[in-house]
Amino acid sequence: MFAVIVLVYLAIIQGGGILMKHLSGEDDFRSTRALFYGMIIPLGAALIFTYAVIAYLGWLRPVLRDDRPTRSWVRVVPIVLLVAVAGGISYTALAEKGGLFVVVLLIATQFVGWGEEGMFRGIGVVVLRDHGLTEGRVALWSSLVFGAVHLANGITHGASAIFQAVVVSLAGYFFYLTRRVTRGNIANSVIHGLFDFSLLTGTAILVDQKFYPGTIFPILVYPLLAIILLVRRHSIEPVERHA
Repeated sequence: MFAVIVLVYLAIIQGGGILMKHLSGEDDFRSTRALFYGMIIPLGAALIFTYAVIAYLGWLRPVLRDDRPTRSWVRVVPIVLLVAVAGGISYTALAEKGGLFVVVLLIATQFVGWGEEGMFRGIGVVVLRDHGLTEGRVALWSSLVFGAVHLANGITHGASAIFQAVVVSLAGYFFYLTRRVTRGNIANSVIHGLFDFSLLTGTAILVDQKFYPGTIFPILVYPLLAIILLVRRHSIEPVERHA
């Protein structure tokens, strides 16, 4: 059933995006109108679907709250992500676009964050835990499914979607740990949206946009956190205290 839910979620985003692009005639994210049709409408519909499913299942509490703590050092994951966001935003590009565009882009990327985190770190994590998987396997499979879903971007991005799926799987693990260390699904949803906001400001909102050096910050997050977590992978779970 989780697979069915994910497929419907994908159909809403991909199908809705293609339909909106056809109806609006917009094929980029360089105007407020393009953002509204290309992101707000399909991503908003996917977000509504995700939380409608969560509400129907009666899973709002286990989705939004996490009772599996980690050791305190894992806070470095959301902290590094936020530093990368702050450094990666192209403030000059945003200034050129104006206030309304910035607000719409921020809302659209939050729709991405809340929708994907609700689906994969929310429903996905709860489903995997209900099946009795260890937290290590919950982290692994929820991240791999998250990455695999992005192969659907091959419809519009071709073979580059394969590399994207690999990178997104790694990002999924970072967001999973953020959920764990913050004891809920809110911080990771917000940070996920801000991370995408940061990347888009440096790559896709201006005509003939040149490479923004700050974009290297979000890119460097992946190897940096991967190395930290590889070294400290055995120190994530809290130490069991025996009476």
